[in-house]
Amino acid sequence: MAVSGWFVLLVAVGVVPVVLLDGVPGAVLWAGVLAAVIAVDLILAGSPAALEFARDLPARLRLGESAAVRLAIANPGRRTVRGVLRDAWEPSAGARPNRHRLTLAAGDSTVVTSTLTPVRRGERRAAHVTVRSFGPLRMVARQRSIPVPGHVRVLPPFTSRKHLPSRLAKLRELDGRTSVMVRGQGTEFDSLREYVRGDDVRSLDWRASARRRDAATGQMKLVVRTWRPERDRRVIIVIDSSRISAARIADEPRLDTAFEAALLLAALATRAGDRVDVLVHDRVVRGRVQGATGADLLARTVDMLAPIDPELLEGDWHAIPELVRGVTNQHALVVLVTPIDTPGASRPLLGMLPQLTRRHTVVVAAVTDPLVVAATRDRTGSDDVYRAASAERALLDVSRVATAIGQTGAEVVTAPPADLPPALADRYLALKAAGRL
Repeated sequence: MAVSGWFVLLVAVGVVPVVLLDGVPGAVLWAGVLAAVIAVDLILAGSPAALEFARDLPARLRLGESAAVRLAIANPGRRTVRGVLRDAWEPSAGARPNRHRLTLAAGDSTVVTSTLTPVRRGERRAAHVTVRSFGPLRMVARQRSIPVPGHVRVLPPFTSRKHLPSRLAKLRELDGRTSVMVRGQGTEFDSLREYVRGDDVRSLDWRASARRRDAATGQMKLVVRTWRPERDRRVIIVIDSSRISAARIADEPRLDTAFEAALLLAALATRAGDRVDVLVHDRVVRGRVQGATGADLLARTVDMLAPIDPELLEGDWHAIPELVRGVTNQHALVVLVTPIDTPGASRPLLGMLPQLTRRHTVVVAAVTDPLVVAATRDRTGSDDVYRAASAERALLDVSRVATAIGQTGAEVVTAPPADLPPALADRYLALKAAGRL
């Protein structure tokens, strides 16, 4: 049972007859009146338990987008239900409005609509619906929570897809499908063409040049070899979901930045004809996508990444070489997306890397905090100087770890959250152009 403001006001008004009727007899009389009012309102109020509900929900929604969700309500009971309905979505689902006025006659049905604007990815759930049904006097109400489960999977926003067209244009240049004034890089011979200014002289084919003469002058025409990047290579993306990925940088968890970088690289690599595998790992594998290509790869990867949150435990880096061997025994590009903040925390990573670099091309991608870089420039007061010194020490630690990673034979890509996905994609294109995949 729930009471309304009108009932509270009625109780307050009852102070007057209680005083006039001299204490106890007046109080007993007024209590009887209130009990009669409560009984009449509860008996004549429609039953919330008799209502029937059905949800109409989208299966998936990208973070940052909004979608309408509908709740159909039917009243097969014998009395009108008047009151308020609360649709109990979890707060991170961003349901607005979550309360609806309800007047539903016996045998009628209606639909109420809310708008979901989630603020977190993952499974956003609604557990139940609470209905408060008032009687005709609107003093007290029957209240009941009815289980009406529902859920919407909120996918990563993939805002880094805006960088994909420009990287695909670079890929087409490498592949020789766009006219450029430079030699197409790679390791797979494609064709011969006439030399133009800007071509790498190392690509000259002297035998072919000797066989070609200008018809007018009789002079030898220089010919260069063109190459195309190799296809059908393996790209294995391993995302660290351990406790260090839970820190927020630029109001975004490091893990979410890692997802953006992995999605852009996966989209680019599958367009380049390479086979992409995505793994999320801390001490165990939290998610895996293997054997998918094209649009199916992105769809499965986004769906797999959506419900994964950082685990508050240390990552097991020594399991990574065996994990990679389980994917392929051939040479591959292995991309490890993980923070590299301090030498102590990065020691297991550094101990494992030589096992990978012996057989694979390895890239370590890490997000940097732009606030730390900004703190090194502000030295106006004594507190700012100490803060700048601390920031310089943090950047020095990152630089030391990056240098140690380079000494193992791996490459390092570091950038702020907004710049890490395109920076990683550019490194992939550079490796492909150099024929290192």
